[in-house]
Amino acid sequence: MKIVNNILLSELKEMAEKGFGSMVKAVVDVEKEIIAVDAELHSDEEALLLENGSRQKDLWGINLYPGASGDNFIEFDSMINLRPSQGNMSRGVDNPEAREKITAAVNKIIKR
Repeated sequence: MKIVNNILLSELKEMAEKGFGSMVKAVVDVEKEIIAVDAELHSDEEALLLENGSRQKDLWGINLYPGASGDNFIEFDSMINLRPSQGNMSRGVDNPEAREKITAAVNKIIKR
């Protein structure tokens, strides 16, 4: 598990192959534009980011599919996203603006 502010798509593919096969779990800090990757649980990545100064309200759990493209590359699904206090009532990311921030951060960090 590590925190990155840039990573090659090929590195994510290797992580996926060693872990879940086609997917890498990740937690994005949309304000700091960093991502924690390569853990079995989103909650572990979330804890790592919190230990390193991230704020809970800025963290969103996603799944990355390095072999996919377009809308299939990012899946907005994690238990850590359940946040009634922020108006997010699902495992997804209900707010379109938050999804856009996540997508922008991911596209900035992952070098294809």
